[in-house]
Amino acid sequence: MVTKLRETEIQNFLRRADWDTAKRWRLAGDASFRKYDRLEGTKGRAVLMDAPPPHEDVRAFVRIARHLFALGFSVPEILAEDHEAGLLLLEDLGDNTYTRLLASGHDERALYTLATDALIALHSIPQAKAIPEGVKTYDTPRLLEEVNRINVWYRPLVEASALPDQVQRGFNELWQAILPKAWLAPTSLILFDYHVDNLLGLFDRPDMRACGILDFQDAVAGPVTYDLLSLLEDARRDIDPTLVAEMKARYLAAFPALDPKAFATSWAVMAAQRHVRVIGTFARLKLRDNKLHYLVHMPRLWRYMDQCLQHAALSELKAWLDLHIPAPMRSVPAP
Repeated sequence: MVTKLRETEIQNFLRRADWDTAKRWRLAGDASFRKYDRLEGTKGRAVLMDAPPPHEDVRAFVRIARHLFALGFSVPEILAEDHEAGLLLLEDLGDNTYTRLLASGHDERALYTLATDALIALHSIPQAKAIPEGVKTYDTPRLLEEVNRINVWYRPLVEASALPDQVQRGFNELWQAILPKAWLAPTSLILFDYHVDNLLGLFDRPDMRACGILDFQDAVAGPVTYDLLSLLEDARRDIDPTLVAEMKARYLAAFPALDPKAFATSWAVMAAQRHVRVIGTFARLKLRDNKLHYLVHMPRLWRYMDQCLQHAALSELKAWLDLHIPAPMRSVPAP
């Protein structure tokens, strides 16, 4: 709910941007504190991002948006900004999200090919040019904090007893040994939330620009496997395994110097890290924020975990999870 003070800040921002007379209505919210409104007036359409401090900081979005825009990718152009207030006015790229297009029967293979080709285009740019100044590396401390969400948030959701300290230390030690293997793949700019909710079909634009990209403020420098697995092992929907294999092969064909075995190892490590993080994050959304609807995705996430844990690089992690979060604890009641 927007407070009266926040509404005044928004109106003042829109007045300065000369959009205060436009009609405005709620467009969307997400798992963060951000909210989005659509505006329509004499100047056409635009989108208001309401990202209130101190929970959100729009500067990262602005930096990455301008960087990707300069590289030729279809991201929303920034029309007005107020960093201190956490308000942005953005180009409206329309409603054709991949989620809506897929629900309406649009060709799945065509959409995933387009999204894969956009990543190929990004990863084909030399690293020094692809990664803008100021972007942090997806380093071990952050990766460890993220995987520990499964113990901090998920276990309390399904099990009352806490893990002994030595068991928790063992979990961290396992990951410290595993994570370096993710970097067997090359490094590039990782957009971090590259999935169907954040992609748009912009079919009047050529080549990679036909894939609109909406959410990238959490971008980091990391292994190239991360965004592609985010796309193809999506927490929110099932994808035909044949299509997944086809897109992986398409990506590898674009980079013939990339060792497929090294790629597969990096994929397995980053997949395990992402899925453990998301399992913990969705549990946190339930316990802390009372956002229950994310729990419906838990079975799919555990299926992905079972899949990636078959890789030899993750055998010790599999043994730890089987012992401390066994199969009976991987079932979460639907909301």
